[in-house]
Amino acid sequence: MKIYEVFDKRKYLPLLLIADEQESRIEEYIDKISMFVLDDGGVKAEISVCDNCGVPEIKSLAVLPDFRKKGYGRKLIEFVCQKYKKDFSAVQVGTGDSPLTVPFYQKCGFVKSHVVKNFFIDNYDHPIIEDGVRLVDMIYLKKTL
Repeated sequence: MKIYEVFDKRKYLPLLLIADEQESRIEEYIDKISMFVLDDGGVKAEISVCDNCGVPEIKSLAVLPDFRKKGYGRKLIEFVCQKYKKDFSAVQVGTGDSPLTVPFYQKCGFVKSHVVKNFFIDNYDHPIIEDGVRLVDMIYLKKTL
């Protein structure tokens, strides 16, 4: 298994669309992120970080559906935390208030930081549903490095 940075980020758009299903939203940040893929006999997952935002922010984390629950997402988070710990004291992530994602990040050591009310209603052109829950607010979580 190896993790490496990729520069042709649009090549990985199908993976990005797993984490953020509106392509126009991805276009807003794709040129501002560093993207890393996890390759384990083929690319299985990606993580994208906006590292010029004052605090590194995970913009997307996606694991191909057939390879979930195998530790790939956690490995990418550990990679990012290790990469940024010499220059930053924390990493943050914004995600929907979903019963899938919030507990996952909390298990990875993130704690709730703040909430952006109505983010998904105000910024997406269609309802975003995850695990049967309509996402409304953006929940920010932070991990001290």
